[in-house]
Amino acid sequence: MQTAFAIKTAARHCVLAVQATSDEMLIDGIADGEKSAMHILYARHHVRTYRFILRIVRDTTLAEDLVSQVFLDVWRTASQFERRCQVSTWILSIARFKALSALRQRRFEDIEQDEVLQIADDRDDPETAFNRARTSDVLRTCLKKLSPAHREVIELVYYHEMSVEEAGRVIGIPQATVKTRMFYARKALAGLLRNEGIDSLAA
Repeated sequence: MQTAFAIKTAARHCVLAVQATSDEMLIDGIADGEKSAMHILYARHHVRTYRFILRIVRDTTLAEDLVSQVFLDVWRTASQFERRCQVSTWILSIARFKALSALRQRRFEDIEQDEVLQIADDRDDPETAFNRARTSDVLRTCLKKLSPAHREVIELVYYHEMSVEEAGRVIGIPQATVKTRMFYARKALAGLLRNEGIDSLAA
């Protein structure tokens, strides 16, 4: 019993130690060739990176391949990380570059982005569920009518919950430009929604 307890305690301490390890510490470890640090960083960020890429390329097989390429780049270039942004932002900036490069190679000229609203709650009554579904469909349609640049900034700030600064680092533009795009993107989206008879997304 004491042995089992000791094992469980040691395992718990290991888990807590891993959780307490910052992304920056992991990058330092990766730069030193520590594969365990790479495994932990991958476990933390591969799902978000996959979803981010998938929403750009709209191809599950391609997205999976690009995720592998992203983390291979992280492994190769960890020593070049300059700590000017969060590690997660740096990873997504690599992911964005690879996703857009893949689109150019496949001659895709537009970035489809949808599914930004949650699926209707099962507890909703039929009328509420219908209204939510209609709002979701209308929003997806309206988002597709925005320019790629405006859709991208809406995606980063609202779906990925990035700050203006983080979004700017991922896209590679100044914060002022992000704010400008956000202003015009919201204005354009609001106009498109009004034309569809929706004055508020909360409706």
